[in-house]
Amino acid sequence: MNLEIRNLGQIKKASISFADLTVLVGPQATGKSITLQLLKLLTDTGFVQRELRKYGLDWSGEVNQLLDVYFGEGMHSIWSSGSTEITWNGRPIDLAAIAKRKHKTEKQSLFLIPAQRVLALRDGWPRPFSDYAAGDPFAVREFSETLRQLLETEFTKVNLFPQKKRLKEVFRKLLMRDVFGDFELRVDKPRSQKRLVLGPADGAGVLPQMVWSAGQREFIPLLLGFYWLMPPTKVSQRSDIQWVVIEELEMGLHPRAICAVLLMVLELLRRGYRVCLSTHSPQVLEMVWAMRNLKESGASPDALLRVFGVKPDRTLRDVAQAGLTKAVNVYHYDRESSCVHDISQLDPSAQSNFEANWGGLSEFSERANAEVAAAAANANGRR
Repeated sequence: MNLEIRNLGQIKKASISFADLTVLVGPQATGKSITLQLLKLLTDTGFVQRELRKYGLDWSGEVNQLLDVYFGEGMHSIWSSGSTEITWNGRPIDLAAIAKRKHKTEKQSLFLIPAQRVLALRDGWPRPFSDYAAGDPFAVREFSETLRQLLETEFTKVNLFPQKKRLKEVFRKLLMRDVFGDFELRVDKPRSQKRLVLGPADGAGVLPQMVWSAGQREFIPLLLGFYWLMPPTKVSQRSDIQWVVIEELEMGLHPRAICAVLLMVLELLRRGYRVCLSTHSPQVLEMVWAMRNLKESGASPDALLRVFGVKPDRTLRDVAQAGLTKAVNVYHYDRESSCVHDISQLDPSAQSNFEANWGGLSEFSERANAEVAAAAANANGRR
């Protein structure tokens, strides 16, 4: 699966080959979200068109209007009919033609969890699609509407977390320890209005959304997405869903909590999903670097689990084994050149600075180490 982009928004040039796991890194506003939302539009064109029409959004066959209702108000400026070029799996893509033509296939094959997922909850309950402004990005509105429907039709139990049939026990224990801190996630109904709350297991009091920690507010919409993607049945994947995209999964989370979430990402890979991540966390690339080098060394799954700081068991060994067999690609979005660079080897000794400093994610650590080493050498020289 290959996506080539020329002159789209901040992206001057990009050629991205999607592996089992693909990771995008780079500063803010360099085009990572544009790439991932474009991927959604290209894989699920008919689904996107249907959902927009269902909620009364009309782009009248005009590409500029379609870009505004899909990417967000004002985003038509990312596209230029004279210079923008998009190629998907070797096939040139004409966004103007997408805007004009109604696509017959309306199935959804890519599930996108956006960076703005915290906006999905208002007063503790997911907002409907139509509750947003017309110029808000489709990805945020669709994710929020999906959560709302799931809580109304599938996630109907009062106690949402932990649930024995939702997530494997080892994941529940890690999340309880590193995210929820012995609190449970429940549905509360004050004055008949449903809302999500946190509370102790003994039911003594509740904590509404506004007093959750920042990490809990960011994670709970992500948790509900994981619930849906990991059905508690013998079927490992959701019907038709082949891709999972998660933007900035690390937001608000402590490194130990990030480890728990990354193990769940490996579980998605084990289940057969193709996963794409965008991140500003060096911890994500540290996982990728460890996976690559352990795989090349023929290490056991237990070695990868020790990287995560968890005790091996049958479930986690299967998850780690999946991680060690999957292909991983990493791309850096460079602000200065507006180009996207393949840094998949993550070689600290590479001649390319993009790869050596992991797209900038290891720069601070490298400078700190260098200055401390230099100061120690100077101090020893004065003795």
